[in-house]
Amino acid sequence: MHVMIDLCVVPIGVGTSVSNEIAECQLLIRAAGLQSQMHPYGTVIEGEWDAVMACVKACHERLHALGVPRVFTNLKLGTRTDKTQHMQDKIRSVEDKLAGEK
Repeated sequence: MHVMIDLCVVPIGVGTSVSNEIAECQLLIRAAGLQSQMHPYGTVIEGEWDAVMACVKACHERLHALGVPRVFTNLKLGTRTDKTQHMQDKIRSVEDKLAGEK
């Protein structure tokens, strides 16, 4: 099943800057070959359910292996059965509607 998730991983106990830990997660997402789009408060990832969920698990495992004592993750996900839709399709749909307003 194809899934699209919005993932926000929050390493706790490493100080105020978490960019090094987030970069580690981004490397895992890239290595998994999943389509993704990082944004200021997380990353949208899409792909097959098992591969995407394995990537979320790998992020937790990697951060703990690096010494992060606690990892909090906020996850939103969506699936569809009526059609295949990718993140760019969703963005394009809204942009098309906005363009019609001009």
